[in-house]
Amino acid sequence: MLELLDAAFLDTHLPKSHIALRLVAASILGAVIGAEREWRSRPAGLRTHTLTALASALFTVVMLEILHSDTLGMEHVVVDPVRIIEAVTSGVAFLAAGAIIQSRGRVQGITTGAAMWLAGAIGVACGLGIIGIAVMATVVALVVIISLSLIGRHSERSADRE
Repeated sequence: MLELLDAAFLDTHLPKSHIALRLVAASILGAVIGAEREWRSRPAGLRTHTLTALASALFTVVMLEILHSDTLGMEHVVVDPVRIIEAVTSGVAFLAAGAIIQSRGRVQGITTGAAMWLAGAIGVACGLGIIGIAVMATVVALVVIISLSLIGRHSERSADRE
């Protein structure tokens, strides 16, 4: 039994506390963006954005561990770290496409799809340990989403008055 437990917790290049911080940071930042989408009753909200950022961070941390691993028996394998980022981008784009729908001649969900894509990028940044950049991107995203939404509503009201 102890052998199974030891096998489940192989030594990692990154300290486990750093890995935990990166995963938790990605989850929190993804949740912040998701909360805004949830508040606006959009199709993908808190859970979707949180899980998107967490999964992206996890793929990135796993990629870093593979790059520095002697214990996985992959010394002869050449790993291209950019491929992980490309895979995350493709996977998130697939999910985001599901949030975009066409209804009565109107396309909806594009902002939510873009927010999911951003959550993936934030997850990758957190997974790489550049959490400060991920925080800045989250803040800028909220400013953009909220301020442009307010401007859009103001423009619609002005157009309705005319």
